Amino acid sequence: MWPGIAPAVLVCLAAPAFFVLETPWLGWLLLALGILSAWLLERRRPGAADQVVSAGSRRDTARVVGVSREPSLTRDLSLIALGMLIVSVIPLAAELDNLAMLRFTLALGGAVAVPYLVSRFVFRDRAISFPWRSGRRWGRLQWGWLVAVLVLGWLILPFYFITSGVYQNWPVVDTPDLIARLFVGVGAVGIWDELFFICTVFALLRRHFPDALANVLQMIVFVSFLWELGYRAWGPVLTIPFALLQGFIFLRTHSLAYVVTVHLLFDAVVFGVLVHAHNPGLLPIFLV
Repeated sequence: MWPGIAPAVLVCLAAPAFFVLETPWLGWLLLALGILSAWLLERRRPGAADQVVSAGSRRDTARVVGVSREPSLTRDLSLIALGMLIVSVIPLAAELDNLAMLRFTLALGGAVAVPYLVSRFVFRDRAISFPWRSGRRWGRLQWGWLVAVLVLGWLILPFYFITSGVYQNWPVVDTPDLIARLFVGVGAVGIWDELFFICTVFALLRRHFPDALANVLQMIVFVSFLWELGYRAWGPVLTIPFALLQGFIFLRTHSLAYVVTVHLLFDAVVFGVLVHAHNPGLLPIFLV
């Protein structure tokens, strides 16, 4: 078994403590235990930083930095913890006033920017990157999945939001200004999801664990955030496979542009459903 899995699990379990249980002290405790246990683990392996990087997910790091050094689990988990701590300082209930949108911008932006800057300029590595395009054209499978996302969203999301009542976790949007603010907010958070959960959390975990395990761990963080954002009731039935698929798609495409496109199409349907739910008859395109 991978020796670093326990510290990583502790750090990732801080996400449900922060965003599902809404118990900050438990989240802080789990982060502290995770980082401390990673540090103690690495202390028992003197010289580990000078070991040659193994094959698998770590080969990406070696290619980027040009140095075959073992990545530090303590540092990488501390970057994930730093991002979660920044997000946890604000309530994630959806609000559309100017102050709330500014609060979201600063907190969510900081959760991506600060770990990146610390990694790049303090730790002096390139553990976090944002590979916008892979250099390859999207094939029929990629284009087909984009269509499938729209169709599946159209079929499933209205039923979920309206029958469960979770659409009420978002504010009433009954004016053009509020509808426009909702459109911007939903899209911006969707882009941020991929920057943080995939390009930061997932990328850092892949340096230490097999891709499948790293994907499950990032899913815990991803789904916990979406829970507090409003995807409650039986929402995890949808958000768990979505988070896992986004990680898998990124592994296959190595394209942030593609996973962002998938997410924005999904969120376009979410936006339409929220407008429809709060204004029955305004968008008569859904079955519920």
